[in-house]
Amino acid sequence: MLDSLPVEEVIKLLVEDETSAVKAVRARAAALASAAQLMADRLAAGGRLVYVGVGTAGRLGALEAAECVPAFGLPQSLVTSIIAGGPHALARVAEAAQDNPREADQRMRRAAVGPQDVVCALADAEISPFLQAALDYARFRRAAIILLTCAGPEASADPLADVVIDLAPGPEMIAGYTRRKAATALKLALEAVATAAFVRLGKTYGGLMVDVRPTTPRGWQRATWVVTRLTNLSEDEAVKLIKKAGGRAKVALVMHHARVNAARARELLIQHKGLLRAIIGDVDL
Repeated sequence: MLDSLPVEEVIKLLVEDETSAVKAVRARAAALASAAQLMADRLAAGGRLVYVGVGTAGRLGALEAAECVPAFGLPQSLVTSIIAGGPHALARVAEAAQDNPREADQRMRRAAVGPQDVVCALADAEISPFLQAALDYARFRRAAIILLTCAGPEASADPLADVVIDLAPGPEMIAGYTRRKAATALKLALEAVATAAFVRLGKTYGGLMVDVRPTTPRGWQRATWVVTRLTNLSEDEAVKLIKKAGGRAKVALVMHHARVNAARARELLIQHKGLLRAIIGDVDL
């Protein structure tokens, strides 16, 4: 009776239906933690993070890849995304590409997916020929594989992934309309895994993003705010310190609290695997 209801009731039902996506992700917390640890381990060893998917899932992967770089102060070469149909599919449906395993092979090869990388494969519905071929290629190249899927356990390609997470958000209110609840579950899971992985890699201190490498006025504003917050320096003093640190807020924080120069601060960060708290201890936020 959805089509017979007032618009406000339709809105309420659609929003309420999304809560099952949150529950589905929460129910997979242990598996998501395993995925985050695998991701952190591969990145710490010098590998890259490669998102791959088709349709809505592919676009979510591309969005996560784009946002990881500025959010966590990463070099652009560290995170990439592959979507069936290429960049054109970010704004248009490319159904033919979703059924083309050869294109998957070509795109994975072009991205030079290798044994150090971690591939995060995404499926909001059934696993398409494109995604299956991408999984096959990643396994052939001995990359670590995380599979986030809403396709159900019978289609999860378990042997092809090191960590398989079946989110099981339940049926869509509009049948087959997976850009809603399934997409919400995937987006929540993607954000949780990546954020947890980068927390493990020392990108944060408490609830603050400290591994900021400012390249824009807004970036400098964020870096300056973090340094002033954790040092009680003035804004001008914080800017000068960040510049001495080579434009890295975390290095500047080590310099201030450990009373060392930039070179020694970088050595300490390497020694402590990027974990700021291991060097400066607990600081009142």
